[in-house]
Amino acid sequence: GVLIAANDGERPVIGIMDQPFTGERYVGVSTDSLMTALCQKGEREVRLQTRRCDALTDAVMCSTDPTAFATEDDASRFTALSQRTRLTRYGTDCYGYAMIARGQIDLVVESGLQAYDIQAMIPIVEAAGGVVTNWQGGDCQNGGQVIAAGDAGLHASAVAALSA
Repeated sequence: GVLIAANDGERPVIGIMDQPFTGERYVGVSTDSLMTALCQKGEREVRLQTRRCDALTDAVMCSTDPTAFATEDDASRFTALSQRTRLTRYGTDCYGYAMIARGQIDLVVESGLQAYDIQAMIPIVEAAGGVVTNWQGGDCQNGGQVIAAGDAGLHASAVAALSA
């Protein structure tokens, strides 16, 4: 995917993710006055909305690669979380975040990201109703450990599981 973000100096407020293979373009604007997330495919626009997921045992989680975690500890904590979810899939890269925004999956968990890997996806997921933070629940706009969830309660459960 092609990622473009606009940061207002404090946080990313506009994100665009273009997926040439599928012909989809995801756009998210997240400011105090406007929250919009759209997927454009051809001439059709679809308003994005995350889905509710109450429990880790019901969650579908994605990550780019099971060997792409920054440290062995990160990989171990991810594996422990993965064992608590209903299903884990790999290979989604930036498209996993778009799948959260579309309500198709529930979690994306990664580490070792750079700012350019995540900044565009933050406004897209947040404007669709999701949450994107680091593994401690803080700011992730500069990369590192990232967790994105479509449901705030599920996000809190996943953060707690990764901290255990």
